[in-house]
Amino acid sequence: MKKLRTIIVAGLLVWIPLGLTIFVIKLLIDLLGQTYLLIPPALRPENLIGSEIPGIGVVVAIIVVLLTGLVTANYFGKRIVESWDAFLDRIPLVRSIYSPLKKFSELVLSDQTQSFSKVLLIEYPRKGIYSLCFQTSKELGEVQNQSGEDMVCVYIPTTPNPTSGYIVLVPQNEVQELKMSVEDALKMIISLGVVVPDPNALIDKE
Repeated sequence: MKKLRTIIVAGLLVWIPLGLTIFVIKLLIDLLGQTYLLIPPALRPENLIGSEIPGIGVVVAIIVVLLTGLVTANYFGKRIVESWDAFLDRIPLVRSIYSPLKKFSELVLSDQTQSFSKVLLIEYPRKGIYSLCFQTSKELGEVQNQSGEDMVCVYIPTTPNPTSGYIVLVPQNEVQELKMSVEDALKMIISLGVVVPDPNALIDKE
């Protein structure tokens, strides 16, 4: 029975991750496919050429993202987005979901060199207990002047939802920089510490 259990577990370890991966990818494709509904019925392939085109929804989604980026990259587009954000921020239930996700996306996707540029290890919430965190800034203005120390601002995400967390101001000499990438650190946090970067792979990246 013990050997049978080992065989079953080995099989499940192959199929469960594979099945979940396929499920998530299919979910994303189906979600992107909904953008197909943005095409007026008269202009849809099945009405123009008499047959559907596989993947047309994904293509439409990419086009929508590119066009949205072009519009919001200029001054007037930014003003429209700011007005839209302000409107959503007035809706109680929506703002509790939209605003944190918006801020987290801006932080992760920001092209600023300091934002989420390093994975750090600090002793938090007390000495002897360590937490993974991300460097967000070293330019702390008044905080830097008042403390009289070289400080770094770090973001400590919660698990398994890294979009919520804490910012902590830590003296530079109490921060340990890790070799793992931001992506590897996020995987570790989201997986509750189950997915840990391979130390040998980190050495090979040097």
